[in-house]
Order: sequence, then C-alpha cells, then structure tokens
Amino acid sequence: MNKDNSSMTIGILARAAGVNVETIRFYQRKGLLTVPRQPYGGIRRYGAAHQARLAFIKSAQWLGFSLNQVAELLRLEDGTHCDEASELAEEKLREVRQKLADLTRLEAALADLIGACHQHSGDVACPLVASLQQGMLQKKSAIPRATSGHEGE
Repeated sequence: MNKDNSSMTIGILARAAGVNVETIRFYQRKGLLTVPRQPYGGIRRYGAAHQARLAFIKSAQWLGFSLNQVAELLRLEDGTHCDEASELAEEKLREVRQKLADLTRLEAALADLIGACHQHSGDVACPLVASLQQGMLQKKSAIPRATSGHEGE
C-alpha cells in the first residue's frame, strides 16, 4: 500500500479497500463517494477519507443494507442522528428475522421431503418430484413463492 495515503491513485485505493476500480466508479456515480479534483494534466488522488468511506460502505453492505440504505446511513454519519440510524437498523433486523423464518420453513420442508424420499420404495413416484409437480410445497409449508429471488425462471 502507498505510504502517502493522501495521494493514492484509484487503483491503489481499490486494492487498499479490497474492491475493484469499477466499484469505486460505480459508488461515485451513485453519489456514495466523492470524486476528487483532478489537477490540470494530472491524475485524481484519493486519501484516507475515501478509504474510510469505502470501509463504511462495505461494512454496511455486509450487514445487508442496500445501496440506497447505505446512502441514507452516510447522510447520518456525523453521529448526531442516532434515532434515525437506529430506525434503519431496526427495519433491517425485521427483514433479517423474516428471512430467517422463511429459511426455517424451507429447511423443514426439505427435511420432510428428504425423509419421505429415504422411506420411498417400489414403483411409487419420488415424493420430492411428486410434490414439486403438484405444487404441494407452497401449500404445505406456506413458503413465499419468491424465496430464491428468481421469479419467473
């Protein structure tokens, strides 16, 4: 890493932050990261503040925040809007808990079907395949249709 953090090129910043250059440019287009002034005939230089901002974005994304939510958190980053930040985090926690409940239902449905498959014998249709063909999974487990995020596939 470059020792002079106030003069990193975009490539050095990308390596230091563990992202690629296009990610930095994307964040700049989204307004999540400022574009430094480019000296006449020179190269834009990034500093420690840019690296810290990237770390903030990556940490928020790791917690499951969307880029729109990250933008909102960045608006609140001065630390004086804790109630607003807490509301965003509470909503994210509700989403995570709902996803966990959905995954628990998926786990139970799959375990039941696998158990039925292991007990299956003879010329009877495979319980898993039969359930999928009949659409029984949706009825038995009340799993939302779009759990995979690939509707219509």
